[in-house]
Parts: sequence; C-alpha cells; structure tokens
Amino acid sequence: MEKPLPNIPAKRYFTIGEVGELCGVKPHVLRYWEQEFTQLRPMKRRGNRRYYQHHEVLMIRRIRDLLYDQGFTISGARNRLQELGQGDRDRRRGGDQLLDNVEAVDVIEVDAAEETGFEDEFDDAAPLELADEFTQKLLQVRQELFEIRDLLSPTR
Repeated sequence: MEKPLPNIPAKRYFTIGEVGELCGVKPHVLRYWEQEFTQLRPMKRRGNRRYYQHHEVLMIRRIRDLLYDQGFTISGARNRLQELGQGDRDRRRGGDQLLDNVEAVDVIEVDAAEETGFEDEFDDAAPLELADEFTQKLLQVRQELFEIRDLLSPTR
C-alpha cells in the first residue's frame, strides 16, 4: 500500500525539492514534465531556480495521478488535462456570464436623512448602514472570487 502524499503547507512559493517531496516525484522528472505539460510554468529567479505556486503543486499531483495511478501515457495525460481544463473554463465562463450583469458599486457613506430629504422619517438609519455593510461584504467576496478564479486559471 502506497503512503499518502503530505498536506501542502500554506506557502506562496515552493522550491523544486519541496515540490518533489510533496508530490512524490524526483526533481528531474518535474523538469521533464515542464517540457511536456504547458500548464506547468514555474517562476524562475536567480540562477534559473524554479519556484512553484500552490496551483502548480496541485497540477503536478494531478499529472502524477494520471501517469502513475491511472496508467495514462504522457500524451494521454496531456489530452486528459486539456479536456479537464476546457470543462473548467466552460464552467467558469458560465459563472462569468452570471457575474457580467453585476456591476461594481462604489459604496459611499451618506447620511440617509440628507440623501432623501426626509429628515423626520429617518430617526434610525441602522437598516441603511446594514445594507451598506452587506454591499461592501458582497463586493469584497466578489473580488476574492475573481482573484481565486485567476489563480486557478492555467491559461492566464
């Protein structure tokens, strides 16, 4: 029985040695896979040192599973990843269409009585303040979702 792969720590960048240990693959294999799979593009810094991001570590684990566990060939795994990527892009595109009709709203704090001219009717502006808080939180979540989508997108 094969031992499970270790959990991926919450780090921004991983060296090729760390990725090798996290994915159960030797560094020379990772360098080869970079040539075969266009989805793998680690950042290179001084001395051509490779630094992988979290999404690339996940991709390497997926490639490893396809090749070692499911028995795909390199070209078969490449095709399978492209199919999976296309399905992901189609699903995201559907999500983009839902979000396309949502406009970003700049939240400006305004005194409710001043804005409406109904000074006497707005003794308690709490509902408006809650709505503003809710709108701000929604905009923050929307921005975070777009950032996550960009992180997960192999083509961007």
